[in-house]
Amino acid sequence: MKIIKHIALTLTMLVLMASFSQCSSAQKLQKEPPMAFGEVYAQKWVAGIEGGGSGIDVFVPIEKSSITLDSMFFRKQKVKLEFVEGDSPMYIGRFKTYVNQSENMVLSSDMKEESKNALPQLAESIPFDIEDNACVISYKKGNRTLYYKIVDIVMKQQLHYPSAPKNGQ
Repeated sequence: MKIIKHIALTLTMLVLMASFSQCSSAQKLQKEPPMAFGEVYAQKWVAGIEGGGSGIDVFVPIEKSSITLDSMFFRKQKVKLEFVEGDSPMYIGRFKTYVNQSENMVLSSDMKEESKNALPQLAESIPFDIEDNACVISYKKGNRTLYYKIVDIVMKQQLHYPSAPKNGQ
């Protein structure tokens, strides 16, 4: 009976070790880019009206490719990439920041009123330690998800969107 328990424990340990080693290898960065990239740049933006929001958009110009990029990890956040076609096709990662966000929060002594407030969204932890001027993109090759790190992202001048027109104009 002791031998069966020992074998079962050993098999369990081997399965756990194999599953952990697969997870870590799945997140290794590729050395070669999946496609040719143009100059990758980022640009902060802020809305012209109070509570209109703010963020950083990361632009990844590409040459035509059969590979589809999926997500981007940048400054401790992850977003799905948006593809924009045209003469200069590119992927865009749109990251929200906490500046100029709407604060429609109810403060009341009545708990029922305060319970209508939206819960804060916790940032999803990302599996990469990335510098502020770098990002990691994910893409699929067959049924495998691969990752590639883009460094030296150029930060362009911030966009300040105009404010809303005054009433009657």
